[in-house]
Amino acid sequence: MAVSTPAKRGSSRPLIVVLVVIAVVAVLGYGYASPYLALDRLKRAADARDAQTVSEYVDYPAFRESLKEQIGGLLTRRLEARANGNPLAAIGAMIGIALIGPLVDAYATPDGVAALLNGMPPRGDLTQRPPAHQNTGANTPAGPADTTPAPAAPAPGNTTTPPQPPQPPQTTAGYRSINAFAVTYQHGVGDARYSAILRREGLFTWKLAAVELNAN
Repeated sequence: MAVSTPAKRGSSRPLIVVLVVIAVVAVLGYGYASPYLALDRLKRAADARDAQTVSEYVDYPAFRESLKEQIGGLLTRRLEARANGNPLAAIGAMIGIALIGPLVDAYATPDGVAALLNGMPPRGDLTQRPPAHQNTGANTPAGPADTTPAPAAPAPGNTTTPPQPPQPPQTTAGYRSINAFAVTYQHGVGDARYSAILRREGLFTWKLAAVELNAN
């Protein structure tokens, strides 16, 4: 029967230490990257309007409460600036704040989350709604053949430039604290910024839980 010698037992210790260090580094690395991964999965799911996956990455009760508070504050500041001491305008502001429910409901959806993560936040306009998802997949049933003639080619010398689609916003992302991660969006210099806030749940789980409109 072979007996382990002290030399053999001692030689295995460095290997164990190395394996433990590798495991710790891997866990720490994944923990640091976890909000970036969650944000990527959330955006992909929202863009695809995968409601089930979106619900896994959004804390809807907290998100709705934050939307209500932020939209209400934005609307209050805007209407107070216009009121300028007019009591009737102040009453109108109170009525407007009471009617933000439909706007909150519209943004607390996969359509709203997709709009928020693509540079289209609520602006305090009670008639605003996030753009609906356009299904352009190959599984769309084919319709009747389109017999509409193709538009004529532009005449030579016509240099009219077609309208350009809006440019994607500039984004910055990073930790605010060990349990809060923020993604800030801005379309250009001088344009109002806003932030989407993810909060940690457990060790590696992150969920969209708040929004900050007109972040400074």
